[in-house]
Amino acid sequence: MNFENKKIMPRYFVVIVLMSLGGLYVLGNAAYLMLAEKDYWTKVSQKLVTENVPIPAKRGNILSADGQIMASSLPEYKIYMDFVAYDKDPQVRQELQAWRDSMLEVKMDSIVAGLHRIFPDKPESYFRKRLKQGRRLKSRYWRLYGPRISYIQYMECKKLPLFREPAGKGGFYAEEFNQRKKPYGSLATRTLGALYASKDSARYGLELSYDSILRGTPGVSHRAKVRNSWLYLVDTPPVDGCDIETTIDVSMQDAAEKAILRQLKALGADVGVVVLMEVATGDVKAIVNMTKCADGEYREIKNNAVSDLMEPGSTFKTASIMVALEDGKITKDDFIDTGNGQWEMYGQVMRDHNWRRGGYGRISVPECLMYSSNIGVSRLIDNNYKDCPEKFVDGLYREGVGIPLNIPLVGSGEPRVRRPKEDGSNWSHTALPWMSIGYETQIPPIATLTFYNAIANGGKMVRPRFVKAVRKNGEVVREYPVEVIKEQICSPKTLKDIQDILEMVVSKGLGKKAGNKNFKVSGKTGTAQVAQGGSYRKGRMKYLISFCGYYPSDHPKYSCIVAIQKSGLPASGGGHCGPVFSEIAQRVMAKGVYRDVAEGSDSTSVFVPDVLDGDMSAARHVLRELDLPFRQDWSDGEEAQTVWGKAVNSGNAVSLEADKTPMEIVPDVKGMGARDAVFLLESRGLKVRIEGAGHVVSQSMAPYSKYKKGQTIHIKLRR
Repeated sequence: MNFENKKIMPRYFVVIVLMSLGGLYVLGNAAYLMLAEKDYWTKVSQKLVTENVPIPAKRGNILSADGQIMASSLPEYKIYMDFVAYDKDPQVRQELQAWRDSMLEVKMDSIVAGLHRIFPDKPESYFRKRLKQGRRLKSRYWRLYGPRISYIQYMECKKLPLFREPAGKGGFYAEEFNQRKKPYGSLATRTLGALYASKDSARYGLELSYDSILRGTPGVSHRAKVRNSWLYLVDTPPVDGCDIETTIDVSMQDAAEKAILRQLKALGADVGVVVLMEVATGDVKAIVNMTKCADGEYREIKNNAVSDLMEPGSTFKTASIMVALEDGKITKDDFIDTGNGQWEMYGQVMRDHNWRRGGYGRISVPECLMYSSNIGVSRLIDNNYKDCPEKFVDGLYREGVGIPLNIPLVGSGEPRVRRPKEDGSNWSHTALPWMSIGYETQIPPIATLTFYNAIANGGKMVRPRFVKAVRKNGEVVREYPVEVIKEQICSPKTLKDIQDILEMVVSKGLGKKAGNKNFKVSGKTGTAQVAQGGSYRKGRMKYLISFCGYYPSDHPKYSCIVAIQKSGLPASGGGHCGPVFSEIAQRVMAKGVYRDVAEGSDSTSVFVPDVLDGDMSAARHVLRELDLPFRQDWSDGEEAQTVWGKAVNSGNAVSLEADKTPMEIVPDVKGMGARDAVFLLESRGLKVRIEGAGHVVSQSMAPYSKYKKGQTIHIKLRR
């Protein structure tokens, strides 16, 4: 092929020259930007790019023993307005600022009306004043509304004029926070724990003890402005926290809380504690700590069950008698003289509770615990250990009383049991007899329960367990096994003797009110004066009354302690704490926790649970699986995939009644759970706003009235 060099070469030359000039232009521009405009572009980059912006990890949930959420993180927002437009090009920046200002002026009425509708606690005038003030000050970080808002409220704000535009254009933006929510309100709140409101930092409880597991690992991003939009570019993604599965049973927790609250209010008591434990595993199924506040209401202020170090009183007598039985110092068939209810011991008078009525006289070892005789127990211990009190204290430690429990809750107290050799001159002749009946020692309620739980568990002492497993995306990634503190607290013979005596305390002794006619209960009452300022003042004394035991006696499944601090007499562990123990035991055994009907409080009746209104086909499926009686008013042939309606408990069966309200009519959602109510209303084109938790108690639009799609209906929920 022949090339016409004279025509081709000039063209190549022109192309090469043009490309060279273009390259020189690019290089020149780059040099100009790097040298002449270096300071300007450095400032721009500082405004448009933010390095090392943390990405918070989602905090893990705290779950109940059956997987229900007891604490979870939900997003909340602070909303702001940026009144200053920005762009590299002064002309574009000026036009954007003019557009933003004019839109704010034109749409002011719509914006403030919308904000008032979303936040009805503030009038339109408040939002108008805020917007005008921020605009006048040319603020870039102007807070539009004080409190944090929910995701639903934030999305409603995003629908308003100007606010619906991208942040770089309209100026509206939000700062996101993770707020900890508890669906069951104050239930076990002190044990679950809490976070500081201003940051994702744990304060106390399981939130603090398992903070490293729940918190996860934050990620890192940088914030850059591209055109008129802010973008977060992820450098290191966050790793969300794991869930922890606790041992708490919601229904048992609720039963324990209601039972102790009723008694506290009836007595006007200061503090009430309940701990319910599973015998074989040490799983804490319920833990209640109620303190009377200045307004007369009871709230969980402190985890008294694990932190209070107080003299346990008569519940300690069981440990004292066990030591003497194990050492062979006494037998179950021995007797002791308690006189007329008063006995002088080393210059001080020991009294039984019935000393004004003449005392108990000569009683057996089992009767010492049955009637909680101070004189009987203290004389038995003093007669056998006064020459070697260290041997008695060694026996207490041998059976697990006084050893640290290492409970995984920050602030938990450890038992303090005095030793003669360590106390030296502080150990007096009266120390041993008074220690034997629950004074001179300090033991938190959960430690007392752990000892009684070991008696119920065939002598094996297990550590109280609050968390069973760690879960990630529903899968178990770590398990916390049952921990045995002592394989055997005493010999089988001693254990059998103590078990027999504790059963007699309830069947024949002072613990009768803790019993139940349908299953046997074992335990021990306790009443102790509370030292105030290091002494036992006369006048209006304070008392710690308690009952600690387990049930059913033949095959123990649960152990429980009920402790109440109150002022003045009467003060009776059996009379005041026993009924609370009995109520909790009956509710646990009768509510179908175990399928053995003989363990229930009434074997002739069938327990029929309350069923929430809503999805009746789902309710029917559950009732069938549990083999519980029910009736339905629709035929299976005409059944749709989901049947909505109401459930009526007749006592013997549940009646499932279908609601055939037409689609153009507002349904009656009162009595439904939140999920069913929202689904049913939104399926008809209504917008739903929720207040509270539990089941629906009221709705803003009357049932069976007509409505228009897009209308907002407010529903209030309550437990």
